[in-house]
Amino acid sequence: MKAYGNTDIGNSRNTNQDYFYVSAEPVGNLPNLFIVADGMGGHKAGDVASREAVKIITEYIETSDKKDPVLLMENAIDKANEGLIKEAENNPELKGMGTTIVMATMWDDILYIANIGDSRLYVIGQEIRQITRDHSFVEAMVSMGKLDRKSAKNHARKNVLTRALGVEKGTVADFFEIKNEAGNRILMCSDGLTNMVDDQEIKSIVMGQEHIDEAVNKLIEKANKNGGADNITSILIEP
Repeated sequence: MKAYGNTDIGNSRNTNQDYFYVSAEPVGNLPNLFIVADGMGGHKAGDVASREAVKIITEYIETSDKKDPVLLMENAIDKANEGLIKEAENNPELKGMGTTIVMATMWDDILYIANIGDSRLYVIGQEIRQITRDHSFVEAMVSMGKLDRKSAKNHARKNVLTRALGVEKGTVADFFEIKNEAGNRILMCSDGLTNMVDDQEIKSIVMGQEHIDEAVNKLIEKANKNGGADNITSILIEP
């Protein structure tokens, strides 16, 4: 397995509130672990939320004796949610902080995925397929048939989340389990990429580069060329 991640502040932000984690080697009882977090809640709070969420999740997985990947991810996310809420309660400067989270682990040829918010995971091969589903206002409107997919792309409330880690007690993640096929590459990213580069262009860049580090860096370069309106984070996995 090969994996590479990178992040960039973009063209419009003063700080980078994205945070990511890449380990193609075992982490606790998981054979590998990949995480993208996109923080929110102001200048300082967003930085803290994304970084602390990843820290709590990885520390829990490193020390847990549980072996079921879904249970491990679920418990780790619960711990992170509780930790962020407690930290915000103890520090007024962090009030209102939260973060998206998308995490994945590959066990043999099965990919286990968890997500909260609008950071995404795609499987890219002959086609590009978004596995996760955004927890956002516009995605809810699309699901109810009140908004078409094209209009959602540029909707004024496209960045309004309906679910985020660290915002309220009892927040739950969505979980996905898919069988990976040979030749696929797996992309995890923050919305700083997907708001700037459409899916077909993402596919073209990912499959058009021999090496995954080149592909990740070209995705970030393209997002910045198209405006770079937010922080941009991408992880590319080649099982």
